[in-house]
Amino acid sequence: MILRLANLTLLVLFPIAWFAPLLRAGVLPIFGLSEISIVSGLQSLWSSDVALALLVTFLAIFAPYMKVIGIALIQFGQMRRKVLPALEILGKLAMADVFLIALYVVVVKGAGYVTVETGWGLYLFTACILASLVISHLTRRR
Repeated sequence: MILRLANLTLLVLFPIAWFAPLLRAGVLPIFGLSEISIVSGLQSLWSSDVALALLVTFLAIFAPYMKVIGIALIQFGQMRRKVLPALEILGKLAMADVFLIALYVVVVKGAGYVTVETGWGLYLFTACILASLVISHLTRRR
């Protein structure tokens, strides 16, 4: 029961994480910092690089949400457990997004004139992805 509730909670937390500030970035701290969320980043990508926007949209939004819905269907007996390995792959793909964001932070911080601060949304998104991985692992063991 707790595992089901935790998984269903992710259906609410993921959309919050998509709109929460991942980063605050700007040129030199005196010019102020702009907040960047997954959604605002995707909006920028769609106007500049459609292929990358499609990939990031899949990794950041569709993959984790499809996984949570799939796990819920398995937990409530509406889908066969044979699908679990495919759902776990979706979770790993979503984790790749977190690593990419972390890599961007490290690269940009080394640039010198750019200020980057992590926002609470990065931690929420990471926690959602990790919770989803744990929930799918525990669901598999049952």
